[in-house]
Amino acid sequence: MKQDPYPNIRFTIATVTYNAEKTLQRTLDSVAEQTYPHIEHLIVDGCSKDQTMEMVHRYVDANTVQDIPHEIHMIREPDKGLYDAMNKAIENAEGNYICFLNAGDTLHAPDTLTRMAQVIANQKRKPAIVYGETDLVDGNGTFIRHRRLQAPKKLQWRSFKWGMLVCHQSFYTRIDIARKEHYNLDYRFSSDYDWCIRIMKQAAKLKEPIFNSQQILTDYLSEGLTTQNHRDSLQERFQIMVTHFGWLPTVMQHIWFVFRAFLKK
Repeated sequence: MKQDPYPNIRFTIATVTYNAEKTLQRTLDSVAEQTYPHIEHLIVDGCSKDQTMEMVHRYVDANTVQDIPHEIHMIREPDKGLYDAMNKAIENAEGNYICFLNAGDTLHAPDTLTRMAQVIANQKRKPAIVYGETDLVDGNGTFIRHRRLQAPKKLQWRSFKWGMLVCHQSFYTRIDIARKEHYNLDYRFSSDYDWCIRIMKQAAKLKEPIFNSQQILTDYLSEGLTTQNHRDSLQERFQIMVTHFGWLPTVMQHIWFVFRAFLKK
C-alpha cells in the first residue's frame, strides 16, 4: 500500500453561493478533479432560490459513486451577505488551511493542491499564509490574461499599500490564524482586502512565516461582486487604506495611482 506523504496537511476550499447555478459547476468540477486526497469542500449557501443546491447534491452523489476521497460539507441558512457567509466558513472549516474559491473560480490545475502540500511540507514550520499567482478567465473559463498585480517575492502587510497584490482566491491561510480575524461586515465589497491585511498583521505579531508558492494557484472569474460594484469597492478600499496605513500615506499613494494611470495613456 502506497504511503500517504502528507497526512497532516488538509485544505478547506470554501465556496460561498447564492443563486449560483450559472457559474458553480466549473468550480465543483475543479475541486473534484484535484489529485490531492485531503480536501474538505465546504459550501455555504444563503438559501438559493435557483438550482444551486440541486447541483451540489448531484456533486455529492457523483463523488460518492466515483469514490473520490474529498469530503463535502454544506451549510444552508440565511446570512447577512457574502462576508457573513465567509465568517461561517472560517468557524466551520475542518482543514489546516482555508482558501475561498467563489462560484466560477477554479483551481489552476488538477495537481494544484498536491503542489501546495509539497510546498508546505518542505518548510521547517507550517506557514501562516501561503500565496501565489492568479490568472483571469471569462464566463466560459477561457484565459484572458495574467493578473496585472503580481504577487511579490516576499509579502508583508505593508505590501498591500500598493493595492491587493495577492488575489484573495490565491491566499491560503492557516485556520488557527484565520479564526483570530473575521471579515468586517461594515465593508460590503472589499472586506477581503481588509481581512488579508489583518491576517498578515497577525502573522507578523506571532512571528509566523508567510511563504510564496511561486505557482499559479487560481483561475479567477473576472465578473465577481467587487468587479460589478467597482466604484463602491474603490471607496471602501480608500477607507481601509486610511485605517491601516494612515491618512497622508493613503492620499499620497492615490496621487501616485493617478499619475501612473496618466503615464500609461
